[in-house]
Amino acid sequence: MTTATTRALRTPPARTGAATAGSPAPAAPPSLPSLTGLRWMAALLVFGLHVNNFGWFGGTGGRLVSWAFGAGATGVSFFFVLSGFVLTWSARPRDRATAFWRRRVARIYPVHLATLAVALVMAFTLTHQPRPTAKQALANALLLHSWWQPWWQTLNPVSWSLACEAFFYAAFPLLFLLLRRLGARGSAALGGLSVAAVLVLAWADAHHWWTHSVYSFPAARLPEFVLGAVAARLVLLGRWRGPGLEASLALAVIGYFLVPQVTPGYSATVCTLAGFALLIPAAAVADLRGLPSLWRRRRMVRLGELSFAFYMVHLLVLRAATELVGRKPHFGALAGLAVTTAAFAVSLGLSWLLYEGVECPARRLLLRRRRPSRHPDPVPARREAPAAARD
Repeated sequence: MTTATTRALRTPPARTGAATAGSPAPAAPPSLPSLTGLRWMAALLVFGLHVNNFGWFGGTGGRLVSWAFGAGATGVSFFFVLSGFVLTWSARPRDRATAFWRRRVARIYPVHLATLAVALVMAFTLTHQPRPTAKQALANALLLHSWWQPWWQTLNPVSWSLACEAFFYAAFPLLFLLLRRLGARGSAALGGLSVAAVLVLAWADAHHWWTHSVYSFPAARLPEFVLGAVAARLVLLGRWRGPGLEASLALAVIGYFLVPQVTPGYSATVCTLAGFALLIPAAAVADLRGLPSLWRRRRMVRLGELSFAFYMVHLLVLRAATELVGRKPHFGALAGLAVTTAAFAVSLGLSWLLYEGVECPARRLLLRRRRPSRHPDPVPARREAPAAARD
């Protein structure tokens, strides 16, 4: 890490607010590389969950994989909390909603459409792959499929979380405006209401108040996003008082292994929400103060940059592998490890291709200015943070 980077991490974040006339524009908040590294760990949990669901390990190996990754779906909850945090952290106070939405589309749509095309090809060429209807394919392309439970896992199943993110993006300009007006105490109160909403929804879901589970329903996942945004706001205001990185990580791990004790589905969110909501700002504060952080290491950050593409492509790789290994083969430990390692390597290689060949070039193309501005914005150009500020 360079000296300049270290100084940037130790610089306290600027308080948000409109600059007064004649005053210098507020500097962009420092990047938070530890959050990028943590993204990779969440993506890895989801990968392990799907390996477990495909039944590649049998016997003792299967029990170990189930113990380690049976709660891997909570990695998606981590993404939702993290998304709220990094969008609030990197928000531009004078930004227009249309500009924000344009950047979000440039961030997620190229990889989404690329993996959607692959999923369509697989659906019509491989055996045992469900074929979507025209309405299902269109809803998936428009990221609307999670609003209708029978469609939520069509084509590339993991894209259901993108439909939730699309809803969060739509709501974010209003949420950010609200947070700026609430102040520290009001923001903390909003965070408490978000936690209460998750508890109520989990109780209602566990008691089957609705015909379908709310696990994939975008509006039901909004409180997690709001909680992440509240945490970022409190860090920006210098009012965050949570535990350090090690204690927060311990709480997150404890919550993760408590998941098997609750009703499957949305209720798992209750177990990990507190740990995730503490871990993310703790990692951010560690970066800001230059404290030690495993997640800030260069290789972890690089993997975190690939995590979105990895998340989007890995399940397609696992599905394609069933053509070779069959469904739930329950291999022994060595054979299961070999197959999993091969699938992981292919997924990681494809994620690199998607990142370098689709995600980055498409984002540059979509965000390229069409014409030079006659009155350039006085705000210094900010370098977009790595994957931590992109979700």
